Amino acid sequence: MSARGLLQSLGWPVATGLLIALLTLLAFPELRGPNGAPDPTRPAITSYADAVDRAAPAVVSIYTRKIQEQQRHPLADHPFYRRFFPERPQQQRAQSALGSGVIVDPRGYLLTNEHVINGADEIQVLLYDGRETRARLVGTDPESDLAVLKIDLEDLTVIDVPEPTQARVGDIVLAIGNPFGVGQTVTQGILSATGRYNLNLSEYENFLQTDAAVNVGNSGGALVDIHGQLLGINTAILGEGNTSVGVSFAIPADSAMRALREIIEHGRVVRGWLGLEVRPLSQDQASALAMNSTQGVVVTAVYSGSPAEQAGLTPGDILTHIDDESVGNGRRGMNQIAATAPGSEVTLRILRNGEPIELETVIGERPLPAST
Repeated sequence: MSARGLLQSLGWPVATGLLIALLTLLAFPELRGPNGAPDPTRPAITSYADAVDRAAPAVVSIYTRKIQEQQRHPLADHPFYRRFFPERPQQQRAQSALGSGVIVDPRGYLLTNEHVINGADEIQVLLYDGRETRARLVGTDPESDLAVLKIDLEDLTVIDVPEPTQARVGDIVLAIGNPFGVGQTVTQGILSATGRYNLNLSEYENFLQTDAAVNVGNSGGALVDIHGQLLGINTAILGEGNTSVGVSFAIPADSAMRALREIIEHGRVVRGWLGLEVRPLSQDQASALAMNSTQGVVVTAVYSGSPAEQAGLTPGDILTHIDDESVGNGRRGMNQIAATAPGSEVTLRILRNGEPIELETVIGERPLPAST
């Protein structure tokens, strides 16, 4: 075979190999060297065992028990009924549930979902090493579906939580938990999206979305990166019934850790508050004001005595920025205010009758939601 023929016969295999190498580097950026070039000294990743070894011992199984009084027969107090069915002591029935949790503090503090332990009379925690103990409920935040538990054991493995977390769409992620009570399992997927909201799962939504298999029992478990670092707390799945369809959601780790610190210190999550009601800016309103996008909200109500009223906001104003950060369609601004410590000074940028105005105010503390 001539040299030219040899090169032609090798063309497709070489091109295919180069394409595979390029796709590998795109999928695994950790394999690149300085300036994004391939790093020949680092072997290709063929296993996530090291990440699991770091993270799995910090993920626990949670079993809850709720005692319910059995309902009495509606005619139980009728003399005729009691003649044939003498009254007996009230019977109790135990209702069990399961979930997962993550040890995030060497003092024994755990994060899990509020819906995992809601109404529980007893909470049992099973550790990765086989130890079992009862957990104490420190506090909950139903508005973000988070709860903090405390266990009193020595030699606990704590998951690594980077500050801040670096979660990017396309990252490989691992979900660790106890689905269906079968025992701890690990599933793998990619981070599909960030900042998901309007899912009606909780009041404050800023979810990570992943296609890693998450099922009943995974709630409260860990979503980690390929280094075993915590990215989020697995919370919910999307689909009919309780079976994974490849769309699941996790609370970002930085939000969860902020809630944990607030609950430990104050017994609840303290959130910032402006005291106003808004609705998204329509395309027609944005066009009328010659705005390039609908990134803004229309103020529809201002609460009496609120920081918004003190700033001079009035219904009809269009709020576009808080401290130079765009409020988006409202959800981003809501989360930004909630994460701002009460007493902090902020600058509000608004449009009033088409004219830009800057207002100053001090963030207040969000009132506690009314109990039901």
